[in-house]
Amino acid sequence: MPLARTYSVALIGVTGHVVEIEADIANGLPAVIVVGLPDTALREARDRIRAAITNSREEWPQRKITVGLSPASLPKRGSWFDLAIAIGILAAAGKVPRAAAAGVMFFGELGLDGRLRPVRGVLPAVARAAEEGFGKVMVAEQNAAEAALVPGVRVIAVNSLTRAADWLRGLPGPDGQPAAVEYQGGQDLPGRPGRPGCDGKLASGGGAQTAGPGTAMAPDLAELLGQSMARRAAEVCAAGGHHLSLLGPPGAGKTMLAERIPTILPRLDRAAAFEVTAVHSVAGTLPAQVPLLEDPPFLAPHHTATKAAIVGGGSGIIRPGSASLAHRGVLFLDEAPEFARDVLDALRQPLEAGEVVVARSGITTRFPARFTLVLAANPCPCARVAGPSEGCSCSPATRRRYLGRISGPLLDRVDVKIELEPVSRKELLSDRTFSESSLTVARRVAQARERAAHRLQGTPWRLNGEVPGSALRRTWPPAPGSLAVLERSLDRGLITARGVVKIVRVAWTLADLAGRPRPTRDDCDAALGLWLGVRR
Repeated sequence: MPLARTYSVALIGVTGHVVEIEADIANGLPAVIVVGLPDTALREARDRIRAAITNSREEWPQRKITVGLSPASLPKRGSWFDLAIAIGILAAAGKVPRAAAAGVMFFGELGLDGRLRPVRGVLPAVARAAEEGFGKVMVAEQNAAEAALVPGVRVIAVNSLTRAADWLRGLPGPDGQPAAVEYQGGQDLPGRPGRPGCDGKLASGGGAQTAGPGTAMAPDLAELLGQSMARRAAEVCAAGGHHLSLLGPPGAGKTMLAERIPTILPRLDRAAAFEVTAVHSVAGTLPAQVPLLEDPPFLAPHHTATKAAIVGGGSGIIRPGSASLAHRGVLFLDEAPEFARDVLDALRQPLEAGEVVVARSGITTRFPARFTLVLAANPCPCARVAGPSEGCSCSPATRRRYLGRISGPLLDRVDVKIELEPVSRKELLSDRTFSESSLTVARRVAQARERAAHRLQGTPWRLNGEVPGSALRRTWPPAPGSLAVLERSLDRGLITARGVVKIVRVAWTLADLAGRPRPTRDDCDAALGLWLGVRR
């Protein structure tokens, strides 16, 4: 029977769906028909595959070829079905054994000369294949390191359609060497050193490593002099996963502080590293020599970025935005009032839910987006130091209007607000003795996170910033009498009910940093001060 089946995976966001590819060869005028909701790139695969098979010195069937992609109701996009379709046509024509192609997932784009090119999103696709019981995947050599991260999967790396067909036939390559290089998933690849330490522990040396001669110095929190309160706020946000707002004139250290927050964050544990790597793989931003991202990402989009660039979207293939690329890391919005209002407000739902939901006609995509948001803003449009002698002529109404571009509902979701003041020469000199390195602060952050993880063991949360208010009130209330100031502030309308929850979360982080079993009144008062920190 001139019918063969191969398998691949269609990605919708970072979620994979197994696709069965049927190739049928029948009598009729020579043609290739692809059915099953293919997009333009997939329709064009007909010409690419025919040229690749012909240039690989394989015989092209001069008959009617029908390629069906099932489930037919699922949209299929992209060019990575090329290899699966080509193998299916060769198997239907009897050129490769059908039994050898059974149980193998195929991913790869074909060049006209038959070369196999790498594609995006291999990690989540291979993970889905493993979940569905497929034990072997065939990918391009450039995708092998990424595919081999999934344990329990046998990865077959080839560089051309010829090598793929020879492997299925059980033949050696043209040079007498094995047609494909095989790896066992979950093990380090030969020639590519593993990166131990992907267990939530600090990277050796942290952010305060000393660079050798001729190399750039790594960013260090100790470089931010004269802003002890801002450094403390960054430590609190890193320890509890809280969001941060920075208000201050140019040169006060807002950008410097935001860029150094990743240096005090612990390395990603195995599960978080897989989540982050999957998002970057789908977006095509995964570095070629780094198959697994173990360091927290840092994203700083320009203020002209669109809503789709920040939260994700697209008219064709839906791509993750900066909010998802910053998953388990830091999203820094410098000059936040300069961002479009709808762009900033689009972040309100991800800040609460920890994910981005992109809805299109007939399809809904979810991207993880649990990040630490850092907003930075100047106090006025002229960005000069306040005071008549310095030349700032902005009126109070102008300042309110400028800062009002950041909506109240968005600021209500920010846990810590800090106002940075200009630093004098005397403060810069005196603070050199007291400023701590990123490595020192990172140790305290790691210890605080370990205390929170021990307390939250058995729950779906890992950081204080993720715990919902109902669980805080029911399971982890602060010490009796410690919420008196919060209750008075709530009665006076200074804070909202959401604000109370966020203040209690910060109070728990302060307690974890201090090694206390539960927040005291001082912790709650300090958390309230951090929440009300920006003077408007």
